[in-house]
Amino acid sequence: MSEVAERVVSPTRHEEDLKELSIRPRFLAEMIGQQRVCENLGILIQAARERGEALDHVLFYSPPGLGKTTLAHICANEMDRDIKVTSGPAIERAGDLAAIVTNLQEGDLLFIDEIHRLSRAVEEILYPAMEEFALDIMIGKGPSARSIRLELPPFTVVGATTRLALITSPLRARFGSIYRLEFYDQKSMEAIVERAANILNVETDPQGIEEVACRARGTPRVALRLLRRVRDFAQVRADGKITEGVASEALALLEIDELGLDNADRKVLRTIIEKFSGGPVGLQTISASISEEPDTIMDVVEPYLLQLGFIDRTSQGRVATHLAYEHLRLEPPGHLQARLPEI
Repeated sequence: MSEVAERVVSPTRHEEDLKELSIRPRFLAEMIGQQRVCENLGILIQAARERGEALDHVLFYSPPGLGKTTLAHICANEMDRDIKVTSGPAIERAGDLAAIVTNLQEGDLLFIDEIHRLSRAVEEILYPAMEEFALDIMIGKGPSARSIRLELPPFTVVGATTRLALITSPLRARFGSIYRLEFYDQKSMEAIVERAANILNVETDPQGIEEVACRARGTPRVALRLLRRVRDFAQVRADGKITEGVASEALALLEIDELGLDNADRKVLRTIIEKFSGGPVGLQTISASISEEPDTIMDVVEPYLLQLGFIDRTSQGRVATHLAYEHLRLEPPGHLQARLPEI
């Protein structure tokens, strides 16, 4: 795993995040935030239950850590069906997919994480499975090869991706419902932190919860990770209670600033500003300058910087905005100074 992906505020899943399983909401009523998605999903689930049918195929897309896996499990719990979890890279051959879907019962859910990484051969097998609930398998090779069709019970594919554009049009068209998850607002983040603190039996005050929530980058996975770090700090360096002062001191020790930016974020911003005069500069050039994979920068670092308005994506490359200069306490160039509001 790269240095960027290993950082505390990275939204990508770490091994320690498996501890969140007991904290995740199990039903839509327990879900905090994503009101629009939850409302639409609730209608979809209720209609399927009333008709006694399998849930329509669902695709969730968003940056990492916003609840795609959680919503997939909620769908299974609401439908009172089992869920089989896999990922695009794990299904290497058509036979792997066949082994999975032939073991599904009627109404079960198949959750495919990183579905954009399915191979084309596997996709071709998945199409009739999703559309006609049938599996076409070739037996033998050469002139003696023949195709047999296996009938499957109606089931639901729930896909999750961080890169919707990489999903082929034929696959995307087979999902009846496609939902985008947004970053969470401050109120929702505070509710998520408070709920997790209660489950973990961590003593907090409202200011301590607010301090953790405001630095969690609008991402529940990051919030839960920061809460565990601050809990450890409070246990060792304080009286075990997470207050505003304790949370601020703990997060400062982790070099996470008041907006949730860490060294990796500031490194990208300073590279654009100091090495390339604020841009425009291409993603590959930034990647080479900080020795990090382009996909990691685009999927892990950029979404939050874009959300804050610290960088712009242009046809020529990435450009740092005057907000980035202000946050890093650097003097913006003349053409950006003209945009600054008068005080």
